[in-house]
Amino acid sequence: MSDPNALAGVLPPEQRQHAYGHDAARTAITAQITGHRLPGAILLHGPQGIGKATFAFELAAAILTATGDEDAHRVHQQVAALSHPNVFLLRRRLKDAKGYYTVIRVEDVRDLRDSLHHTRGRAGHRVAIIDSIDDCNPSAANALLKTLEEPPADTTFLLVSHRPGQLLPTIKSRCHNLALRPIADSAVRDILLEHDAALGAEALTRAIGLAGGRPRRAFETLALEAESTLGALRAWLTNPTAHPPAVSLQLAEALGNDSQSPELSFAREMLDDWIADEARNAAMQPGARMRLASANELWDKAHALLADADSINLDMKQTLVAIFDAIRKHVSSTASVSAEFS
Repeated sequence: MSDPNALAGVLPPEQRQHAYGHDAARTAITAQITGHRLPGAILLHGPQGIGKATFAFELAAAILTATGDEDAHRVHQQVAALSHPNVFLLRRRLKDAKGYYTVIRVEDVRDLRDSLHHTRGRAGHRVAIIDSIDDCNPSAANALLKTLEEPPADTTFLLVSHRPGQLLPTIKSRCHNLALRPIADSAVRDILLEHDAALGAEALTRAIGLAGGRPRRAFETLALEAESTLGALRAWLTNPTAHPPAVSLQLAEALGNDSQSPELSFAREMLDDWIADEARNAAMQPGARMRLASANELWDKAHALLADADSINLDMKQTLVAIFDAIRKHVSSTASVSAEFS
């Protein structure tokens, strides 16, 4: 089954089968495999692009090797080819020659459920990977919940989620939750050099700097023009109040020209990350209630502005100007609080 989110020239998760980083999660699951205490479902959640799907296939191969009758090399080969009879994969399916369905449909979940009730093709556990559960429409999510409530014997579900807060609480309650985080810059470097050992130092440094611990974002950076606006946005976000207002206007002009550009999509993720980090840091800072409240308000405002721009086709340049102004106001109004407790 092809990957609807595949990047051109980059190995898909099933062929990598080794996720850099995530050592604590790996240790915990390995102990459960060794101790024959595998949960029926594991929810792998965290930011998009940090290797959750790759980690899911790594776990699948480990489970199949530990519970089956074939050596690790043979198992890895079959998992990479998506030919192992005890591995089941649920992704958005091809709709036609032009593209994929926008969601995982209820009939896709039913097909998975029916396959799991057939006689297993080989000794050992079966593993069902849902990549990602966020793609399930409401009917598909409810159908999957029923399967998790009455799972087939000796079957482990590995659910990948970028937005666990939007999942059905009943699905989350049926899973062993495993939070994964962005990986170290050194690990991102290793992944990029494994992909292309001849990668130049300048491109490598730029990709790592913009990745923020997300290998997928690093690969996306390599596909962008070297002189894109993203580096300037990153510099602006380092200290928004240190730059004159003209800089944010120039950024909005450059990024808002094309609402479908990869640069804009990337910039929106960067803004999301910055605001989320600001709220997280405020929550961990004693006495920073005002900063936390301001960050939460900023999050709501930015998402509302972008949602309006998307739904009714508003001018993206003006939307970005409003968001940049709100960020500057937040930083300016909370700077004294941050300094006091730094």
